[in-house]
Amino acid sequence: MLHRHFLIHKPYGYLSQFIGEAKKKKLGEFHNFPEGIMAIGRLDEDSEGLLLLTTDGRVSELIRSKKIEKEYYAQVDGLIDDESLARMRTGVEIGIHNVRYQTSPCTAFRLDPAPAFAPRSRKIRDDRHGPTSWVSITLTEGKFRQVRKMTAAVGFPTLRLVRVRVGAIHLGAMQPGEVVEMNSLEG
Repeated sequence: MLHRHFLIHKPYGYLSQFIGEAKKKKLGEFHNFPEGIMAIGRLDEDSEGLLLLTTDGRVSELIRSKKIEKEYYAQVDGLIDDESLARMRTGVEIGIHNVRYQTSPCTAFRLDPAPAFAPRSRKIRDDRHGPTSWVSITLTEGKFRQVRKMTAAVGFPTLRLVRVRVGAIHLGAMQPGEVVEMNSLEG
């Protein structure tokens, strides 16, 4: 069987799925994907960025493993400080479905200047609400809403979250809703 693989820049407000709740926006609106397509990992409805899709369950398992890094850019409320970044790098305690969990060490640093993403379909907030800053966080684990919970745990709630890299695959200049078919997702 010939497997097919795709990259999509998942826009804000879409679910990382193809079927489900009728009133929700889903990925199938962007492309006529083949039968058996699945998202590798998920981005919640409020998150954006690189999402890998495949018809190959073996590739999906490999990419979801702790062997593959996932990098996120998060716009946070306030001007994040070095101490908070250091706490995230060594791991912070977050709640996952009413269970306390210590995150694994990760890479976290401030992004300056801020990344130049296309404006989001729904405005985040006005400047009158105070300053924001951007951070890069690279994980090898992927707990439920982990990046959002990590930034909140150090006092800087996430306002916008964009996955920019999975392993060696980068979002690059892809625009929201853009779909690219790939020969392979490995390597």
